[in-house]
Amino acid sequence: MTVKPKFFVGQIVHHNRFDYRGVIVDVDASFQGTESWYDQVARSRPPKDQPWYRILVDGIDQETYVAERHLEPAPDTTPVSHPELLKMFNGFADGVYQHRTH
Repeated sequence: MTVKPKFFVGQIVHHNRFDYRGVIVDVDASFQGTESWYDQVARSRPPKDQPWYRILVDGIDQETYVAERHLEPAPDTTPVSHPELLKMFNGFADGVYQHRTH
């Protein structure tokens, strides 16, 4: 059974475990990383059969891959600062980034 993602591309979210904001750039219905990455990085062992998200982190040149259970809608929906934003999005309105269509 596929679980519908709670969040969407362009949405600003807050990581409730590591306390950072970011914008979602991709959604996977389930974990798509490698077993070695999961073993090394996903220390809390979040479920692999739930949605995972690629996130551009606000204020630093970093992208993360995060399990849904660690995210919540960001209370602060002001624009995010990240060097890759213009490659991924073509606008920002009402607290949401508009996904660039190729």
